[in-house]
Amino acid sequence: MAPITYSSEMTSPIPPARLFKAAILDDTLLPKILPQAIKSVEILEGDGGAGTIKLSKFGEANKFKSAKHRVDELDKENFVYSYSVIESDALKEGIEKFTDEIKFEASPNGGSICKTNSSIYTKGDVQITEEEIKGATERALGMFKAVEAYLLANPDAYN
Repeated sequence: MAPITYSSEMTSPIPPARLFKAAILDDTLLPKILPQAIKSVEILEGDGGAGTIKLSKFGEANKFKSAKHRVDELDKENFVYSYSVIESDALKEGIEKFTDEIKFEASPNGGSICKTNSSIYTKGDVQITEEEIKGATERALGMFKAVEAYLLANPDAYN
């Protein structure tokens, strides 16, 4: 079956390099600023680049416990990051994997445009509802806005 794909776009007053460093390269920031959502991110194998396997453990605000994901691409010069969730209690039966590609681009005002393309690969005739997609998009936006708020409150961080 063809993957279910969806995209989102968010803007930020934070420049792409700074936002990429904080949101993508630092695995300790989200657990620090959103411990109720993400308890920890641990590298299980690899050096952080493509092929790396990471384990994210979720906090009590999340209905799921953990997710193991593989870094598919990490382009620090062009601010592109893609990964595949390969194992998780969030993958309901019939879902093979979930992929995300995140790209930060400079906006005309000196900030960023964050573009996300997501795909859900299913087995058989599993259906994903619009509500489930909307929920995933809202959770991602919430994490993005939390990182943005942290960077605005800490202007010397991640420069």
